[in-house]
Amino acid sequence: MSKVLMVGNWKMNMDKSSIKKFYDSFDKKDFVDGVEVVICAPFPYLGTIAELSDKISIKVGAQNMCNELAGAFTGEVSPLMLRDFNTEYVILGHSERRQIYLESDELIAEKIKIALNSGLKPILCVGEMLEEREAGKEFEKVYKQLLAASKCISLDQWHNVVIAYEPVWAIGTGKVASASDAQNMSKYIREQVKEFAGNEIAENLRILYGGSVKPSNVKELMECEDINGALVGGASLDAADFKSLWGTL
Repeated sequence: MSKVLMVGNWKMNMDKSSIKKFYDSFDKKDFVDGVEVVICAPFPYLGTIAELSDKISIKVGAQNMCNELAGAFTGEVSPLMLRDFNTEYVILGHSERRQIYLESDELIAEKIKIALNSGLKPILCVGEMLEEREAGKEFEKVYKQLLAASKCISLDQWHNVVIAYEPVWAIGTGKVASASDAQNMSKYIREQVKEFAGNEIAENLRILYGGSVKPSNVKELMECEDINGALVGGASLDAADFKSLWGTL
């Protein structure tokens, strides 16, 4: 299995001075073998974190991108532009993009395809609403999201794909899925990828859990057999909280 992956998603937070303070809080001794760390920053600060990341072991990630390389798409950002800032990862299909901006499974699949073709590693977010879980439809919902994405991923590209399970009802609410619930869905995701792409790819796929991950619950989540890291929101805004997430592993 590849390294554990810890991804901070700052969402629409931080400014230039707070970013410098954040990065100044780290030095090389804060990073450990077997853990890969990524910060997904707002677009205006990708250049800033790219410069700061050169000094420490934090990789650069974006929070979204356009499904086109260039053209008359006012307000959008091309994956090629992201590459100019040494961006390695990009979050796609986050529930806030799906719910607020009405991004469909098909649009997200298109973004995954162009991200991979542009040399980026997509972090595909999947997850159910509370009413879907209560109706027993959580697996059906996640399967639909996975299936759409799988149609745009060739077999030789799967090794660059990360999947993040984020139950929508647990994002930014303080609620967290039980370790058992998170493991069950992560196992299900791995089983579906096995059907799409084969056993070897499924075994090496990194599956993250996201949804109110914090220092108090990360250890239990990371002990789950099919969870290989975390997609972290609020706890990634504080350097001490963020580094403690892998310091306990």
